[in-house]
Amino acid sequence: QVQLVESGGGLVQAGGSLRPSCAASGSTIDRYNMGWFRQAPGKEREFVSAIRWSDSLATYADSVKGRFTISRGNGKNTLYLLMKDLTPEDTDRYYCAAGFTWLQREMSNARSWGQGTQVTVSS
Repeated sequence: QVQLVESGGGLVQAGGSLRPSCAASGSTIDRYNMGWFRQAPGKEREFVSAIRWSDSLATYADSVKGRFTISRGNGKNTLYLLMKDLTPEDTDRYYCAAGFTWLQREMSNARSWGQGTQVTVSS
């Protein structure tokens, strides 16, 4: 069983940067595709980015492409999301996800989820 714990969210001004992280535990976590989703109250969870375990191929939602960068630590048990040029529209709770097929990476059907970390961008 994989457990995920996010941290590193916070309050930042528009144009600023944050780098949330996700600590993952589990015996085979290095072979899990991992990703980030975000969700605002009353809205559906939205795909942000994913990284493939085998070759670190990364994909992004169009809304964050060029501003966000997903990466994994050397041991592959930590996931990061470097967010730059933040706008108020990026204000959401950000969730780490693990255990999904690459073809379904943009669907909210991962086997494991963290509790989320809040990111708030002020104008």
